Amino acid sequence: MSTFSPNVQLGQSDLRVTPICLGTMTFGEQVSEAAAHAILGRALERGVNFIDTAEVYAVPTRAETFGATETIIGNWFASNPGARAKVVLATKVAGPSRGMPWVREGDGMTAEDIVASCNASLKRLQTDVIDLYQIHWPERHVPAFGSMVYDPKQERSATPILAQLEALGSLVKAGKVRAIGLSNETPYGVHEFVRLAEQHGLPRVATVQNAYCLLNRWPENGLDESMHRLGVSAIPYSPMGFGLLTGKYDQGGIEGPDAPKDARIARYESVRKQRWGRADALKAARRYNALAREHGLTPAQMALAFCYTNWRVASTIIGVTGLAQLDENLDAWGTTLSPELLAEIDKIRWEIRDPAF
Repeated sequence: MSTFSPNVQLGQSDLRVTPICLGTMTFGEQVSEAAAHAILGRALERGVNFIDTAEVYAVPTRAETFGATETIIGNWFASNPGARAKVVLATKVAGPSRGMPWVREGDGMTAEDIVASCNASLKRLQTDVIDLYQIHWPERHVPAFGSMVYDPKQERSATPILAQLEALGSLVKAGKVRAIGLSNETPYGVHEFVRLAEQHGLPRVATVQNAYCLLNRWPENGLDESMHRLGVSAIPYSPMGFGLLTGKYDQGGIEGPDAPKDARIARYESVRKQRWGRADALKAARRYNALAREHGLTPAQMALAFCYTNWRVASTIIGVTGLAQLDENLDAWGTTLSPELLAEIDKIRWEIRDPAF
């Protein structure tokens, strides 16, 4: 059984985490509070010290479950004295509401919104400090969540990056946040946040959390160089392509009578309409999954090992719905991919590129 130690430094911060992070967006939707507490306990027992959440969770986000995941985690801290001190806790402030009025009033993300969201998260999480506070998606217009092209005509930014940094800096100064990070960002965004932080003596971005997996290797197109040269750590999410790289959709697909009924992408139409629901993404996943089996691996093992062993990755965020799945993902640590297998992976990628970008 794999065990872990917090030996990964996040950016230039003083945060040290395990190379696997427990993502929690299923808590409060697919996963009950009792089951979530069991998962949190097992992860801590196995040495995982890094937990990631967000104010908009559970997913798919809706008014009824906004903040539910943070509340579940806060209740776990309250019922397990000493657990909070063992955990590096990451959460996120939502970017512009994007048609989700339950996130906040108005369409943007002001400096005041950042502070108010942080205070609300602290209350739900029942803690005095957030170790890593991240902007969930950029306040400005960027191609994200399946949009592939930047269109300057779509620009609606109202809060400059400097103002966002100043708000985050006020939270660090107040002792409410230890380090800051970004999510769903671009190379430009990372450079600008770092440049302005260094110019104005504000907190420096420690991490960027973007999707990264066999179906979406977009971070290799320049973001990886930016982060490497700037000393910013990648903590990617969706290493198994929202379940496509587990093999469970290979036979029945994601819709129809033979599709798995209990999986997120099968249960929720809003998820199927995004990048993971594309026909090309499933087609590509089937090729990768077949390749894994040819090399004596499960699809999940190969997909996780691709991130676990990748020089670009500091800590991989895994999402689970039960203890068995958690153990399977943790046990995949130590799996290696031969140079021959990596070459075959790259060959498939050359042909299909990034269908789940």
